[in-house]
Amino acid sequence: MASTQHSTELSLTGVTEDSATQVTLFLLFLLTYLVTILGNLGMITLIRASALLHSPMYYFLSNLAFVNLCTSTTITPRMLAGVLLGKKRITYAGCMAQIFTFGLFLVTECFLLAAMAYDRFVAICHPLLYPLVMSPERCSRLVTSSYLLGLTNSVGQTFGMSSLFFCHSSTVDLFFCDISMLISLSSSDTTLSLLILRISSSLLGVPSLLVVLVSYVAIISSILSISSAEGKRKALSTCASHLAALSTFYGPLIFMYLIPRADTSRGGDKWAAVLYTVVIPMLNPWIYSLRNREVKEAWRRLRKIKLAWTF
Repeated sequence: MASTQHSTELSLTGVTEDSATQVTLFLLFLLTYLVTILGNLGMITLIRASALLHSPMYYFLSNLAFVNLCTSTTITPRMLAGVLLGKKRITYAGCMAQIFTFGLFLVTECFLLAAMAYDRFVAICHPLLYPLVMSPERCSRLVTSSYLLGLTNSVGQTFGMSSLFFCHSSTVDLFFCDISMLISLSSSDTTLSLLILRISSSLLGVPSLLVVLVSYVAIISSILSISSAEGKRKALSTCASHLAALSTFYGPLIFMYLIPRADTSRGGDKWAAVLYTVVIPMLNPWIYSLRNREVKEAWRRLRKIKLAWTF
């Protein structure tokens, strides 16, 4: 019979067990991580430096860039070490730390995206009230609440994991410690951990998604009532980047956490996890900059100032 002793280490399978692709994956993920750092730090710096971007939407976006940077840093360096060095073991304490930090930034991002959807709702449906409704104080409270709700989730998930015990041979079929997969691997009673996970999904994940859905139903209804095609185009263009970020984030997230599955070997989950932990944090700053006139104008002004100082 397998021992139920509290294992001090767990094994991670990584992204793939095919040794022929290890170098290619390492270079690909390293490049992705470097672009993530450059893109998100650049976005944060630009928003802080440019008065043109001192508005509620960009305040939320700077916090989203910070959260994306932290999410990627929580997962990617450890994954790179596993790919390059074959380091597949992780300590129980390291796994707990990863669950805490990842749970914090995952839920924070959910609520930041919800706050951004609400911001777009007010801007399009109630433009005259926008300065009053989206005041600096209101925006600050929304961002602070996002981090506090993320912290609530991370504390709950970490507490749930502390009650789990694992066999010495336990292997997580993923490249990071995922709480839902750890619950399925546990050799102890998982009632408390499952309860915390379901409460977290119901009270944190679902409401943030509902805010997004309700906001965009109202936005679409408002846009359809605009008589001119040009007016509709302008209204839609203000939401395009946010809609792209929402679709790439919530798609794999729903697949991973809101669709229950009992098996512990889920290949599709692995690539969904790569998408929202590695790829999306890299894409978000480019999604918001490439199609955004204000961001492009801020870059141009910043370059002019830099050239003026040079000469």
